[in-house]
Amino acid sequence: QVQLVESGGGLVQAGGSLRLSCAASGRTFSAYNMGWFRQAPGKEREPVAYISGDGASTAYADSLKGRFTVSRNNAKNTVYLQMNSLKPEDTAVYYCAASDMHYTVRPSAYAYWGQGTQVTVSS
Repeated sequence: QVQLVESGGGLVQAGGSLRLSCAASGRTFSAYNMGWFRQAPGKEREPVAYISGDGASTAYADSLKGRFTVSRNNAKNTVYLQMNSLKPEDTAVYYCAASDMHYTVRPSAYAYWGQGTQVTVSS
């Protein structure tokens, strides 16, 4: 079992930045590949970023490359999502999730999910 708790969401103006954190507890954190997903009202959950268990591999949704950066600190059992140049269309609930599968952004591949943190970007 892995428990995930996101934090760092909030209200920010367009062009601003936020850093989300996802703290994990339970089994060995470094054994899990981590994903960030988001879901806006009325829309399906979509992948945002992926990072491998050792942090060596990352991937991003094409539309977010250059603005979002995923990282992790396995000593602190935490994964981060740095979001810069935020736009109103980035408004969503952001979730972190853990998977034992490599290089996948399919939500069904992620067995463990946090409760989500709301990010609202005002214009």
